[in-house]
Amino acid sequence: MGSISVLNLLLLALCLGFEVVQCSVSYDNKAIVINGQRRILFSGSIHYPRSTPEMWEDLILKAKDGGIDVIETYVFWNGHEPSPGNYNFEGRYDLVRFLKTVQKAGLYANLRVGPYVCAEWNFGGFPVWLKYVPGISFRTDNEPFKNAMKGFTEKIVNLMKSEKLYESQGGPIILSQIENEYGPQSKNLGSAGHDYMTWAAKLAVGMDTGVPWVMCKEDDAPDPVINTCNGFYCDDFSPNRPYKPTIWTEAWSGWFTDFGGPIYKRPVQDLAFAVARFIQKGGSFVNYYMYHGGTNFGRTAGGPFITTSYDYDAPLDEYGLIRQPKYGHLTELHKAIKLCEKALIATDPTVTSLGSQQEAHVYSAKTGDCAAFLSNYDVKSAAKVLFNDKHYNLPPWSISILSDCKNVVFNTAKVGVQTSQMEMLPSNVDINSWETYNEDISSMEDSSAFTTSGLLEQINVTRDASDYLWYITSVEIASSESFLHGGELPTLIVQSTGHALHVFINGELSGSTFGTRENRRFLYKEKVNLRAGTNKISLLSVAIGLPNIGGHFETWKTGVSGPVALHGLDQGKLDLTWQKWTYQVGLKGESMKLDSPNGVSSVDWIQGSLITQKNQPLTWHKAKFDAPEGDEPLALDMKSMGKGQVWINGQSIGRYWTAFVSGNCNGCSYPGTYRPSKCQVGCGQPTQQWYHVPRSWLKPTQNSIVLFEELGGDPTKISLRKRSVTGVCAEISEYHPNIRNWQIDSYGKTQEFHMPKLHLGCNQGQSITSIKFASFGTPSGTCGSFQQGTCHASTSHATLEKKCIGKQRCAVAISNTNFGHDPCPNVLKRLSVEAICAPVTSTTTQSNTRD
Repeated sequence: MGSISVLNLLLLALCLGFEVVQCSVSYDNKAIVINGQRRILFSGSIHYPRSTPEMWEDLILKAKDGGIDVIETYVFWNGHEPSPGNYNFEGRYDLVRFLKTVQKAGLYANLRVGPYVCAEWNFGGFPVWLKYVPGISFRTDNEPFKNAMKGFTEKIVNLMKSEKLYESQGGPIILSQIENEYGPQSKNLGSAGHDYMTWAAKLAVGMDTGVPWVMCKEDDAPDPVINTCNGFYCDDFSPNRPYKPTIWTEAWSGWFTDFGGPIYKRPVQDLAFAVARFIQKGGSFVNYYMYHGGTNFGRTAGGPFITTSYDYDAPLDEYGLIRQPKYGHLTELHKAIKLCEKALIATDPTVTSLGSQQEAHVYSAKTGDCAAFLSNYDVKSAAKVLFNDKHYNLPPWSISILSDCKNVVFNTAKVGVQTSQMEMLPSNVDINSWETYNEDISSMEDSSAFTTSGLLEQINVTRDASDYLWYITSVEIASSESFLHGGELPTLIVQSTGHALHVFINGELSGSTFGTRENRRFLYKEKVNLRAGTNKISLLSVAIGLPNIGGHFETWKTGVSGPVALHGLDQGKLDLTWQKWTYQVGLKGESMKLDSPNGVSSVDWIQGSLITQKNQPLTWHKAKFDAPEGDEPLALDMKSMGKGQVWINGQSIGRYWTAFVSGNCNGCSYPGTYRPSKCQVGCGQPTQQWYHVPRSWLKPTQNSIVLFEELGGDPTKISLRKRSVTGVCAEISEYHPNIRNWQIDSYGKTQEFHMPKLHLGCNQGQSITSIKFASFGTPSGTCGSFQQGTCHASTSHATLEKKCIGKQRCAVAISNTNFGHDPCPNVLKRLSVEAICAPVTSTTTQSNTRD
């Protein structure tokens, strides 16, 4: 490395670690400038409340190993200020600890203060109490809202300053964001939107943090605020001023999931293509949303109907495990682009056509540095192009990166890293001694209940203190009614705006119905069995997360909206909408704190064999279990249950719902413009079956599990599972540009190797126990379904066993000498391998090898 590079590394270490040097962050038309140095930066979103503090360091270090320079996070107002003036910066909301963990790892941070976050988070990150500030109107030129927003934003910025966390103070924060995706809202509001946006920008800049501020999806962000792009692709994006850098604040790595919907996957070939295309057109900052999605613990999921899992098909999965090949392929992409950094930050590209759908973007700097991106936009056909008097083969929908304008170091479509196979394995831990407590539906009203005429909006009553609100009324039925003497039963019709509804007639469940993310309004219309005299109609309305996006979503209604009517009586229709209704917030079990290990001990829990009363609605269940051995991530298998919430040692895992996926799951191919519906999986299965149990929430023994079941289910079939890598696959050709064919030498130059290696690796604490498939020649198929081709080296299996069995990691060179002979001369060969991973036993010595 030259002396300038050494100096930059020293300054970076001082800036991030020691308060010795005050560093500066600015920008120009090419890039973010840190300490006078333009930087190509890769960032990853990791939201601190969606994991635990015990997980943070591991997640951040894995991101660093994946070539990430910056950790991005939102700041979650409703988590930090649950009631006006009462702040929470502890546990999963310890923002300072999270940022200092980023700093300790030697990474930068992008703090998206917002304070509106969207993020599929409950109420978009706003505290519900904000809705009831007199005269308030969200995200517009409204003084009550601006005053509240200003107070929280200043609270966060002043906290960051007091802890010296801005880069200008020697801390990790190099960027901050004010507001979030406001452009569409601003256009809808006209001048009020523009005035509010301008005010927000002025507020941010005026706080003098010493680092730039950004506004995503805000085309007219005023100077000096940088407008940025969010989306699946951002290669057509340009900042609103020629002196601002091109920044992609959300490169969507996948998509979120809602209950009843499919799981969305984004092929890494397409994601890498999108990033390379952005960089080749002058982009200099890419943030993956998400790099680790995590878990919507408690009642933090918004939407409504967003699942507890926020996996997002991210490079690090919900549990923090590396998702291959997405993680590895992006890591290689980052390495390749960093090889091009000197050329990319020094000049603008020259664009040359190489064919009808092929082109070259060439960065040729005065220093002699040169980088080229060769693109093939054809979604069906590979292309052979001529560039600098050399021929290059480009797969469909791909970009090849030439770090020296000669040698290909990466192609977005050629995945050369392993694929990991994840499974939920039994933990061999028994969850036993189940006990049950049934909600007393016949007398649920307590001293907090109240009665009024007509139907009330749910959140106005509950203030989101509970998902549950009872609407209770009664109706008198004359003994002469025809249906009591063999006639057709009357029909109860209930109109609701969400999100689920359970109907009880005289204390018995009559039926349930649910909305969807696409249609929150739904109708309950069922026959009901009434009796002569007084009949109690009890409607349990259930919220499944508050809205997080949309125009003035603070005005959206939830709960039983009406009309409520009985049809088919002798008198015809009986409208119940405006009669007296009694309201009770929450459940008896909630008020008695049954979810807490220290809850009311006088509850009459039913024990032992009586729990065989399966499918009992509105029932609490509890049991004990010991923590399983090992350090694998854990999850509850809840497929035997219906819908409800679950707690471990008093900590809320979140909402569960065995809602089954309907839709089209016909596979996925990477070429062509991506959209979530293009790559769906899970049809016919529950949207979510596994619910993350953080290891740090467990004690060695006597852990409590408590759940509230709305519909009914069999808790005795709930099990605790370990998420483990059970197998790995890898493929590599005799010449592969993406992996181990090149490295950076001590002078920053690319050195090529003509003997590529196949790499296999199990998780820490595991070893390769067997080789399920191995073929050097022309094998076909994909991971889990490999098949030998017409060309096959008979020594393939034995060679892989010799070099890999008993090791956590191994590397096998693609050479004829390794396999004894050339099985088919003059044919381009590849090696395909599937290996089995298993925990290392006490008698096994684990080792690694890199042949």
